[in-house]
Order: sequence, then structure tokens, then C-alpha cells
Amino acid sequence: MRLPEAFVAKMKKLLDEEADEFFAVYENEKINGLRVNPLKTDPGAWAKTAPFSLSPVPFCPTGFYYEPDEQPGKHPYHAAGLYYIQEPSAMAVAEALRPAPGERVLDLCAAPGGKTTQLGAMMENKGLLVANEIHPKRVKALAENVERFGLTNTVVVNETPEALAEQFPGFFDKILVDAPCSGEGMFRKDEEAASFWSPAYVEECAARQRRILESAYAMLKEGGILVYSTCTFSPEENEQTIEWLLETYEDLQLLPIAKIGGIEPGRPEWTKTNRSDLVHTARLWPHRLKGEGHFVAKLQKQRPTSPWRGRWAKSSAPKAAIRLYRQFEQEALRTERDGTFVSFGAHLTVLPERCPDLSGLKIVRAGLHLGDVKKERFEPNHALALALRTEEAKHVLDLSSASREIVQYWRGETLSTGGDRGWLLVAVDGFPFAWGKEVKGTVKNFYPKGLRLI
Repeated sequence: MRLPEAFVAKMKKLLDEEADEFFAVYENEKINGLRVNPLKTDPGAWAKTAPFSLSPVPFCPTGFYYEPDEQPGKHPYHAAGLYYIQEPSAMAVAEALRPAPGERVLDLCAAPGGKTTQLGAMMENKGLLVANEIHPKRVKALAENVERFGLTNTVVVNETPEALAEQFPGFFDKILVDAPCSGEGMFRKDEEAASFWSPAYVEECAARQRRILESAYAMLKEGGILVYSTCTFSPEENEQTIEWLLETYEDLQLLPIAKIGGIEPGRPEWTKTNRSDLVHTARLWPHRLKGEGHFVAKLQKQRPTSPWRGRWAKSSAPKAAIRLYRQFEQEALRTERDGTFVSFGAHLTVLPERCPDLSGLKIVRAGLHLGDVKKERFEPNHALALALRTEEAKHVLDLSSASREIVQYWRGETLSTGGDRGWLLVAVDGFPFAWGKEVKGTVKNFYPKGLRLI
């Protein structure tokens, strides 16, 4: 592929004797990966029986490589949220943060949602995960991926980092800043990124990253962990940005990241001060491992912060809406969902546990969208289907992933069954896929129109 001349010259100077080996990878095909969803299945066991040839990613226990001729994104298992298609090196970022169930976590630059879904799965849907994306066009994909993965502890917002910092000072236990960057590490995967690149763009990105980090620092509580990552090689956006961060906030301490599976230390020699602790950062090089280029740094905040003094969200949904949902539960489910119920128009939603008041924020998705109230009846949302296990539904229509029927349903067609059970959960090989309504022998299709197979 054709690389920008200034980029080639810069990397030759930085890498010296390594340069030939580095540039040789651009003659190879990109590396493909997927990450299995532990909320829905056991990753290791499923990988052994998967309909694709998979091999493990060494630095991510739920990550696997797949062959270039495979198309897992076109399989019904993908629509059911069993896995997320993700570039393998990107999987190392959430592994560095490793949030625990019950924590308050922020993914500040979250679209399209690969790292958000990984964080949510690590949290086992417990606690609070706020996934923010500043660009309105990108936030829709983020919300769809959160829904497909079956996340119920996640609030998707469309805000600036500054607006969030004003609302949540000292609030989060852990924050991920997967910063918008010059994208040098993705040139092999995305040639458009190479055509957009320039030295001036690198400087522009570095300045923007520092503004984002200022907001992230303000939202981190004492003892909290911040992970910063990019998919670029430029020292200006990586080691030099962390150098600036450590000089600006002297209480921040770099924590080591495990150097496994070909992950290498950062390069202190590419900074002004050559500070030795920058070896704790991590670089993922495409000529050193199976994946594209990434940089990751992990820091801990030492300075005491004032306790967050905001308000917690309270149930505000109309009693009639909750009553209709309870009727639906009685008819269709074997489980009862409790929590903080709120309404957004006709949408009935249950918020994550210990969710703060979200007033004043542009909310795209808050917790779990249970369904909609329509003319004194309750219609379940697709998100609820994907958040369930099949054993939690009273009526299940389980279709084989190799069957003609699952393709028909994915396309939005009705199915003939001979039954009259009302609402039922349509599944694929035992994994929830969508809602259907069985009336007089026909299953009416409730697979969302915008997600249907074309």
C-alpha cells in the first residue's frame, strides 16, 4: 500500500534498524479478530465448537483470531450478540483497565463500542458504565452494539468531555480514554486514514487529547485508575502526551502493564525528559505481534478529591406503564426485574444500579430499554430479548443456526408454527435472538427493521 512520505521518513528515523521489518507488514493482509461475549456463553468452550476456525489472542482471554476467508459478521450468532468483531490489538486496552463488578466506570470516547462491550462484560452487568460519544452520527452505532451485547448496566450519552466533567467531578473509579488520534496504527486496515494523515494533523490530535485528559482527570476519584490509549505510533500522541500528563498532574502515578504476547514497553527516549517510568506504558507493534498498532498507559490518581455531591436517580415512570410491564412479565417471563424505572416518552427503561441523576445530559440509552407502552398494551423491546437467557422466557421458539427459518426471521418474515402462545422468545441454537408473537399458528416478526438481513 502507499504510505504518506512524511510518515515513512518519520518512522524510519524513529525505528532505525527496525524500520524494514516494520514496513514489511504493510505487504501482508490485516489481522482479523473477534471477542466472545462471556455474558452469553463460556468463551473457551464456545470457541472449540464455533462454526469458524479460531485461535486465541494471547493478551485477551475472550479474544480469538479468525481466518481471512471467514465471515463471522454475517452469521446469526453475531446478531445474537455472542461475539464482537474487533481488531485484536484493541482488545488489550480494556484488559489494562479491568473494572470489577459494582464499580463506576466511564468510557469517555466510546464509539463504536468495542471497548465498552468488553468493559461491560468484565463488570458482569453490575455497577455503572457510562459510555460517551461526542459525535451524534457515531453514537447510534455505539448504542446498537451495547444493546446487541446484552449490557444492562450501561448509560450511553452524547456529550462533550467538559460537560461530563462538570456533572461528575471525582465520581468514577475507573476511566478509559481511547482517544481520537491520527490513526497511524490502522493504515493497513483503513487506507482512508493514511490519505487523511499529515504532520499537522498529528499535532492537532495531540492538543485535543490533552483537553480530553484534563476532563478525565477531573472525573476520577482518589485512588481511581485512568487508562489512556491510541491506535497510532506517533510519540507526540503517546509517550509525550503521558509525559505532559505526569508533569501537569504530579499526583498521577504510572502503573505497569503486563508485557505478554508480544506487547513491548513504551519508548522513554522519544520524550524530552526521557523519564524512566514511561517503560510502564505499552506499545503493540504490527511487526511484533498479530495485530495493528496501539499504545496503552495506565495511571492512578493519588490526590484526595471532594466526595461527589450529586443526586441519585429516582423511579419516575408512570404506575400504569409499570403495571403493563408486570402483566407482560407474568405472561412471558420466568423472572421479575426490579430497579429504578423511568420513562422516556413511551419507552419504559430500568436504570443501572446506583445510577446518578441524568438530568441535563443528552441520553441515547439508559440501562435496559424494557419496551414501549402502546394503547394500553406493552410491547417488549429488542434490547430486553438480548439481555435475557432462554430459560428466563416461558415460551421459546429455538431455531437452528443452519436452518432456513432463522434466515427468514432475520429478514423480517413471519413463521408458521401451529401454536397460539402469545409473546415468545425466538432463539438461535439456544441463544436469544428476538421477540415474536405467536397468534393462531403464525409468529409475527418483531425483529427490528433497521437490523434485518438484506
